[in-house]
Amino acid sequence: MSFETLGLAAGLLRAVGEQGYTEPTPIQSQAIPPVLQGRDVMACAQTGTGKTAAFTLPLLQRLMTTRAGPGGSRRPRALVLAPTRELAAQVGESLRDYGRHLPLQYAVIFGGVKIRAQVMRLRRGVDIVVATPGRLLDHVTRGTVDLSGVEVVVLDEADRMLDMGFIEAIRRILDLMPPRGTRQSLLFSATFSPQIRRLANGLLSNPVCLEIARDVGAAQRIDQVVHPVARSRKRALLSHMIGSRDWRQVLVFTRTRRGADRLARQLAQDGLQATAIHGDKSQGARSRALADFKQGRLRVLVATDIAARGLDIDHLPHVVNYELPQVPEDYVHRIGRTGRAGRTGEAVSLVSDDEHGQLRNIERVLRRRLPREVLEGYER
Repeated sequence: MSFETLGLAAGLLRAVGEQGYTEPTPIQSQAIPPVLQGRDVMACAQTGTGKTAAFTLPLLQRLMTTRAGPGGSRRPRALVLAPTRELAAQVGESLRDYGRHLPLQYAVIFGGVKIRAQVMRLRRGVDIVVATPGRLLDHVTRGTVDLSGVEVVVLDEADRMLDMGFIEAIRRILDLMPPRGTRQSLLFSATFSPQIRRLANGLLSNPVCLEIARDVGAAQRIDQVVHPVARSRKRALLSHMIGSRDWRQVLVFTRTRRGADRLARQLAQDGLQATAIHGDKSQGARSRALADFKQGRLRVLVATDIAARGLDIDHLPHVVNYELPQVPEDYVHRIGRTGRAGRTGEAVSLVSDDEHGQLRNIERVLRRRLPREVLEGYER
């Protein structure tokens, strides 16, 4: 199947080609046609499967082929809700790349930055708003955004939004839009948990349900290894591996924000250029850290799971699980930052005795046992 067979307009096909894509991913080939038909869609797909384009491409086409209602020149016609600043920014980049040949306007709004520029952008009038829930409600309170004309709403990574406690904010936002059945609603999630299904029941009307199989094959392309090590020796082992193996670009995952800050400081004391990225950092600090990391000025980026959602880094060679995640699916999300687009990558997990339960759950999801390798001098 090609993008041409999905029914996309010439301007979108041109933009897709300019991005170097020729064949749609499974989520794109299954989601784009029903979205173009105006159907509600509930899709289960992981980060890294191409799901952002699966809704931005047909969303752009729908807005081009349907006329705005009264007052629509100033009111947004589509809303994309995302759980984190990084993911909202990634959706914005997708709209920029695929909508470059279309006359549609969009705004990306999230917290951690000054609100004035966002207010001015909204007042000029936009077709699409991409937002995190908290900052969107700030604009609603200020009267700088009117959601009563929204024709299409997208909840991206809905499971993560529920994990972050956004359910009440989401309900308030949905109450500000035209009712279910009079708007098109799309929900994307990495899991179809009972909570997600309850949310979908209140959001969607007779939806097309899509479940893209977890891409365990992608995980198989990544060289994965477990290094058993005492918790107190993890930091020394990590510094040793980065230095002795001359790793130049390493994404390291911790479970907590405080742990990320502490580890970044310790690695810096060991002489490695390192910084942390998490929800307590300002947007400017997060953007600078990510830019420095992508351009090679920063050797180690220490991240929490939430901050890492939406990070899109080409050619990332190394991912390290300094601490295993509590949710086994998050392991797949983490290591999926490397080995993209058919490339190989390396994922290393430093596992202490108290993490064996999490490791077993991860191996159950992967349907394989990960190789163990005890490094000399770091035996438990």
